Amino acid sequence: MTSGNLTDAEQAVLDEIEEQDVDFLRLQFTDILGTVKNVSVPARQAEKAFTEGIYFDGSSIEGFVRIQESDMRLKPDPDTFAVLPWRQKEESAAARMICDVYDTSTGEPFEGDPRRVLKNALERADEMGYTVNAAPEPEFFLFEEDEDGRATTKTNDAGGYFDLAPKDLASDVRRDIIYGLEEMGFEVEASHHEVAEGQHEINFTYDDALATADNVGTFRTVVRAIAAQHDLHATFMPKPIPRINGSGMHTHLSLFTEDGENAFHDEDDEFNLSDEAHAFTAGILEHAPAITAIANPTVNSYKRLVPGYEAPVYVAWSDRNRSALIRKPAARTPAASRIELRSPDPSCNAYLALAAMIHAGLDGIENDLECPDPVRENIYEFDEAKRDEYGIDTLPSNLGEAVEALEEDEVIYDALGDHVAPKFVEAKEQEFEDYLVSVSDWELDRYLETF
Repeated sequence: MTSGNLTDAEQAVLDEIEEQDVDFLRLQFTDILGTVKNVSVPARQAEKAFTEGIYFDGSSIEGFVRIQESDMRLKPDPDTFAVLPWRQKEESAAARMICDVYDTSTGEPFEGDPRRVLKNALERADEMGYTVNAAPEPEFFLFEEDEDGRATTKTNDAGGYFDLAPKDLASDVRRDIIYGLEEMGFEVEASHHEVAEGQHEINFTYDDALATADNVGTFRTVVRAIAAQHDLHATFMPKPIPRINGSGMHTHLSLFTEDGENAFHDEDDEFNLSDEAHAFTAGILEHAPAITAIANPTVNSYKRLVPGYEAPVYVAWSDRNRSALIRKPAARTPAASRIELRSPDPSCNAYLALAAMIHAGLDGIENDLECPDPVRENIYEFDEAKRDEYGIDTLPSNLGEAVEALEEDEVIYDALGDHVAPKFVEAKEQEFEDYLVSVSDWELDRYLETF
């Protein structure tokens, strides 16, 4: 497999396909709701995929295009090539590459591609002299399956935060997930049982924001696939069980300058945060309601974002406690100075969520927004009067409120682009309307025999 039309990275992929005996490629991309899609092609089509692209019908993908505009082209990113670990034990292997989507009518990148939306945000950062690093912490639940292989909400362990076996019966599953992630190029930093029964967290190292968003989609795929091998169902649903902690995806962010210095670090600042870091934080706080529609995009997301279950609902920042929306974690080195946005959950489209965060923070820097003082007390213990005294607002309480905030926020709405923004809003308004006219089991249990 050789061609003079290929880059070195593309040629390296062809060589690895041959060495690894890969016979099928999954060319992956993501719709606006964050669902990973793929087009499978024989591995012998890899060179064509690089040089010509692979065509598909965009009208069948949520939020992409109308039927009369349907022809789309996938161009794989060779840096994302990875052999799928759960296929390696077979006679031949399958691999995946993450793709950018192109509009065949113009030959230009398709603006409805969430990966393109994030690239636009990173180009804005680059024009301002920054690169963006990010590190998410996606949490998930492991549930047993019933006799028909359908997911239940019955956990297979009774573990709690950082518990060990025998309470944490899923430690072997996490181990296998980690092995699978490492085979796909992840550098896993830590894994542990989370607060709730059946809840887990696996942390991987920070990377540039585009690679991080790619990794979130891969992470979810690997977790689900390997959990299924153990006859378990992995879910990234934010709140699958009432009255216990839900699953978040705390996201760490930092900017680096062109010379490789951490633009967020200032040794002379009380919090070791630079002026840029303070302004970036102020930007996220300013645009937090609109970001919530993207970072917490489901009706169920707002069952997690309620007081009392360690989820951040108060628009403030802190260097000491986790009750605020944004936390400044301790940093052992200047390179590690960062902020942590604690509201996102793992149901979000990571490309769109990171794009929204980046545009919000850069807006803070461009407009030199003033960051409020940190709140060092436990905001969970504040009453409404004290929150008013401190000027602390709350995040939207439901998806409808969040979508309204998004529509009213020009910075975040424009961050999604002319194609994605209205499609996203339309989909989420429909979801919320469907929810409002549904009748839940809770309502039936409470009212059916009472009235």
